[in-house]
Amino acid sequence: MKELVADKESIKFELKAIQDFIELNISEEEITAVEIRGNELNAYMARSGKLLADAKYHRDEKLKDSVFDNLKEILKLSATTANKYIDSLCKEENYLVNWADRINRTVTHQLDWCRSVLSKQKEELRQNQYSN
Repeated sequence: MKELVADKESIKFELKAIQDFIELNISEEEITAVEIRGNELNAYMARSGKLLADAKYHRDEKLKDSVFDNLKEILKLSATTANKYIDSLCKEENYLVNWADRINRTVTHQLDWCRSVLSKQKEELRQNQYSN
């Protein structure tokens, strides 16, 4: 199972590439570009979901190790403080999880936008055919 999980550096590299892509703007007037973007977003949706799962795997591994390594210290703290302490031990892993989650959601929203633009164009074409 672990051989299927991307290492943290690979996750960062891929998330950066996807981040760069989703920050690009395209015009809704360029229908071919919207279609191409939609196809690419479909692939990124699947990949960002996998990266999110991989980031959670790394966080869980770090969490397990950190809790056992620091159990004596954690037991001295209140529940709220203990949770914050544990979160601080997994700062990098939590960052990757949050980043992957945001990218996955953004890709989903952008894909919805592409579908809306394509539906709008399709409807306008249909209306133009009836009016001519």
